[in-house]
Amino acid sequence: MVKQINSLSGFHELLSLPKPLHPLVSVVRVSELHLANADVWKQFSTDFYTISLKNNIQSKVKYGQQYYDFDTGTMTFVAPKQIQSVERDETNTYNETIGTGYVLMFHPDFLGKHPLATTIRNYGFFSYAINEALHLSEREETDMIEIFQKIQTEYQHIDRHTQDIILSQIDLLLNYSNRFYERQFITRKAVNTDLLSKMEQLLNICFEKEETLNKGLPTVEYLAKQLHVSPRYLSDMLRSLTGQSTQQHIHEKLIEKAKEKLSTTDLSVSEIAYHLGFEHPQSFSKLFKAKTNLSPLAFRQSFN
Repeated sequence: MVKQINSLSGFHELLSLPKPLHPLVSVVRVSELHLANADVWKQFSTDFYTISLKNNIQSKVKYGQQYYDFDTGTMTFVAPKQIQSVERDETNTYNETIGTGYVLMFHPDFLGKHPLATTIRNYGFFSYAINEALHLSEREETDMIEIFQKIQTEYQHIDRHTQDIILSQIDLLLNYSNRFYERQFITRKAVNTDLLSKMEQLLNICFEKEETLNKGLPTVEYLAKQLHVSPRYLSDMLRSLTGQSTQQHIHEKLIEKAKEKLSTTDLSVSEIAYHLGFEHPQSFSKLFKAKTNLSPLAFRQSFN
């Protein structure tokens, strides 16, 4: 059964921490966390955002079927309602500290009418799997720690400026995270290029096997599952590498195959649409024209 943690104060209590100074935002040191109740951490979910910077963690965190061992400076981002679990090293007890670093927690209500309430949804890393954590350089880690500490200092005295100042710091932290993830995509270019190559192979197989297309067009979720990454991570990685999202790559491969069939076979447009996994030929024709500025028939006629 999933343990639902509704408030920051409830989370603090479960971690044997003092009550938070602010009801909607809190920063705690990882060294202060004590996972005293083992059953709670087997499967839990929170109603607030959690951003963690962790070092030397003696535990495994799990999202779905993915594990990640925190043994170096890494950051993870968890949106409300995501199911997590923590499994301790068998040599350690749940009463021991679990590492070093910081954890920032803030409730969606804290964002209020601030623009961040909308823009936070654009940060794809809140949907990444745990094994797609952000790995920081020493300098990057120092920059991030400074932000965690500024937020922690700011809510020590609550006045009419507190919320705006903290939100500006959270906004800065997210922008830095975006920058550092883009750097990570570049520094891991060899790995990502291999992932792109595997995805291209998958798409070729999908469009060449009619029995596969009988199930419909390949989806972003299907490709991500086959490649063992999260859908959002795959799209963000591809965009950094090629300028196109996963969906755009699917459409590009689809149009390539459609052009091939239109120019080398006598199949009707409807037959081609079905061969490519479309349930309705009109949907195929609409997409083809949007991508090529020509209808399928007009494209075929251009070869006559």
